[in-house]
Amino acid sequence: MTAPATEAAFAIPGDLTTETGGYAYARAVLTRLPEFGVAPDHVVLPGGYPFPTANDIAETERVLAGITPAVPIMIDGLAFGAFPGELAAAIPNPLIALVHHPLGYESGLDPETADTLIASERRALAAADCVIAASPTTKRALIEAFGVPADRITVALPGTEPRKRSTGSQKPDGPIELLAVGAISPRKGFDVLVDALAGLTDQDWRLTILGDTERQSDVTQALHEGIARHGLGERVRLAGRVSDAAKDRSFAAADVFVLSSHYEGYGMVLAEALASGLPIVATTGGAAAETVPDAAALKVGPGDPVALRSALARMIGDTTLRTRCADAAWQAGQALPTWQDTTRTIAGVLRSFAA
Repeated sequence: MTAPATEAAFAIPGDLTTETGGYAYARAVLTRLPEFGVAPDHVVLPGGYPFPTANDIAETERVLAGITPAVPIMIDGLAFGAFPGELAAAIPNPLIALVHHPLGYESGLDPETADTLIASERRALAAADCVIAASPTTKRALIEAFGVPADRITVALPGTEPRKRSTGSQKPDGPIELLAVGAISPRKGFDVLVDALAGLTDQDWRLTILGDTERQSDVTQALHEGIARHGLGERVRLAGRVSDAAKDRSFAAADVFVLSSHYEGYGMVLAEALASGLPIVATTGGAAAETVPDAAALKVGPGDPVALRSALARMIGDTTLRTRCADAAWQAGQALPTWQDTTRTIAGVLRSFAA
């Protein structure tokens, strides 16, 4: 007889369809857990996290109290890191925190808010029975800055499904097609990217940015203003949210992938670029430096438009360099873990606590 599936709860704040790497991770794992003997209950937490109101906290307490005490609960870090310490400590269930990157490391926060989030996450993590980190970089941060014992952390890298190799723009005399992907937010550093490209108007390129433009409309407006101020309106396109098929077409038609983030807990879009065999120009904030092998990319420090401009100029102007980096990216992309691998690791953790 087949053993009955292990019951587990996966608590996630807000709308599961939100287009960010963290929500994509949650969707992929939720879908695949039954394949590995876990029956997940998707528990919806209020959408106000990581800045919950008193009502959000009360609703969280009510929802979590309704879960059978023996059932392990995995809580997405977007919410868990903002839990009051007493809320996390009062949960009787086996408690697993899923951390993509520490909340206080988000760009654009004032120092007081960042410090408050770091202190909150440190208290909450102290109550967790286990922590699942999305990268070795995040694991190190949790050990060094948050005091989580190493033996309580399991790394489950985001999965990357196999992709067709990019064929590029295929226009011998046309512009180099640059592609960047991410919701418009301070952490993604798209303003730095635009400033960098403003000094390269003598080279032939175009940039497409795929990602939500509405979540932080003030940041999007400032980015539009920066594009106009530099006279790049004909070269830089904010495409907004697109379908998976349109995203695949953009990867296939790009010549170079660009990541300008100040910090990444892993950088799922970098993994997608590797799987597509795209040469990469990337900043090294957080895990981004480790996600991409040196042979596949030109890497610069985050927040430095001059260094980013120099790397982009080299990649745009050197066909041999692009080819060499593309070959290295394609080779690295074939070794990336899949979502099956990710989910297998998480399912093992959930089953161990259920037992």
